[in-house]
Amino acid sequence: MAKKPAQAKKAAKDKNLDAVVAAAMALAAERDWREIGLAEIAAAAGLTLAELLVEYPSKLAILDGFTREIDRRVLTGFEPESDSGSARDRLFDVLMRRFDVLEPHKAAIGRIAGTACRDPLIGIAAGASLFRSMGLMLEAAGVSSEGLRGAIRRKGLAAVYAGTLRDWLKDDTADKSRTMAALDARLRRAEGWANSLKSMPFGRRAPGTTRA
Repeated sequence: MAKKPAQAKKAAKDKNLDAVVAAAMALAAERDWREIGLAEIAAAAGLTLAELLVEYPSKLAILDGFTREIDRRVLTGFEPESDSGSARDRLFDVLMRRFDVLEPHKAAIGRIAGTACRDPLIGIAAGASLFRSMGLMLEAAGVSSEGLRGAIRRKGLAAVYAGTLRDWLKDDTADKSRTMAALDARLRRAEGWANSLKSMPFGRRAPGTTRA
């Protein structure tokens, strides 16, 4: 059965979005991110610059698109039961799943992360994307990310993830054992800190979530 015009248009759009992100990551794996231009990314994706600009007006938008795609892949099929294990265990599982999804792009992420440390604009944009992503990771683990308490959780998990990301970039073990050890240690410290918030008067739990 032939696709309807709207479906065909969406399929073409999704294909272009995937091609742009893939091209950008492939180039970033080999070159400094600051040296890569939009026209070069468009050419590598098989698009004109005008076609690329429809969805990605800047390289920051491409990075944000990459993060959203990683979020989607991590969350697809990840449905832990709300009462299975502790919230820390579920957060460990979802973040390690994230590192697994990121593995093919390790070289590119390492170069972009190095650039972000020297470029405030990239750092700010990456921080905003990270804050959003950590909210999604919390929700996937059955932990509310809403309200003031949720905002504190997102910031805390972002710190855990960012620190572990540095360990992951240097981890050359086949089973990511160093990454797992680093993540577990950071989550345990964060859990102890989070427990001190339980007696604070602000925020309510969302139905079906935990107070980790």
